[in-house]
Amino acid sequence: MHYYVYIMASKRLTLYVGVTNNLMRRVNEHKKHLTEGFTKKYHVTRLVYYEETNDVNAAIAREKEIKGWLRRKKIALIKSVNPTWKDLAKELY
Repeated sequence: MHYYVYIMASKRLTLYVGVTNNLMRRVNEHKKHLTEGFTKKYHVTRLVYYEETNDVNAAIAREKEIKGWLRRKKIALIKSVNPTWKDLAKELY
């Protein structure tokens, strides 16, 4: 099984860090505002970063690690692989 740590962004660059075992499904839920909460409230709909692992515990630990970072460090992580902040979900479909 695969697990994903991911970062979503809004047009105003509000960031959300999450973890899932089905990245396509979860991104779709964010895009269509299917669940109540932060991403729906702030229109966080663009997948700007993700990483994959086979270890659920590693994925959860990495999510917590990234959530604990300052905003500038999260932005640096995103820019290291996605300097133009394109929506990576388009590559998944």
